[in-house]
Amino acid sequence: MRIGEVAAAAGVPTQTIRFYERRGLLPQPQRGANGYREYDTPVLARLAFIRSAQAAGLTLLEIASILQLRREGTVPCGHVDSLLHTKLDCIRARRRELAILEAELEGLISLSDRLDPADCTDTTICHIIAPAGTTLAPTGDT
Repeated sequence: MRIGEVAAAAGVPTQTIRFYERRGLLPQPQRGANGYREYDTPVLARLAFIRSAQAAGLTLLEIASILQLRREGTVPCGHVDSLLHTKLDCIRARRRELAILEAELEGLISLSDRLDPADCTDTTICHIIAPAGTTLAPTGDT
């Protein structure tokens, strides 16, 4: 198959295939006498794997580490399990951070509903975000 056929079958742009080749995620294809890239059908499985791994939140670097283990003859399942647990932990931490931010934003919106724009001064810039009486001590930084 040529690159356009592979791209169409995999549902990715040809530039993505070239990028993956440069990053070592796909093996360099054979070249025909005309210089065109010629791919075998296993490249479609590799592209499907890459897309599935990305959908699971893995980075290209993490995907490359999985592929490297496979190239070395190691079954990468333990490594993948570890990566997925780490991703899940990060997502849970991010959700906690977002819940805190959500509560803070709701508080600011509630405050903004009660404040009068006429009471806002130049020194506070915006009294919704920096309510009156909340000033920071100078740090000496310029």
